[in-house]
Amino acid sequence: MQHARVAVYQVKPGTADEIARRAQAGMLPIFRNQPGFVAYGGVTADVDTVISLSFWQTQEQADAAVQVAASWIKDNLAEMVVSVQNYVGDLAFFSSTGALGS
Repeated sequence: MQHARVAVYQVKPGTADEIARRAQAGMLPIFRNQPGFVAYGGVTADVDTVISLSFWQTQEQADAAVQVAASWIKDNLAEMVVSVQNYVGDLAFFSSTGALGS
């Protein structure tokens, strides 16, 4: 069974697109190098909300991703992120056509 990490970031209004760009350029390569990495993506849900989704082989790896992301956010996005809520759990289901990205 795979595990998911979902983070909901409240960000300063108008910064969501920049945060998504930086996460793709900076956080994605870091996650790809972590043990158990499966997939990562982001959603700009509103002008002040960004949602990060990552998928991992084990619960421990998903939990570790919370700390990896927190450190990267502190070093790269602290001036734009107001708050974050993290959720880690078992992936109940997931289906894809394979066209979700690269």
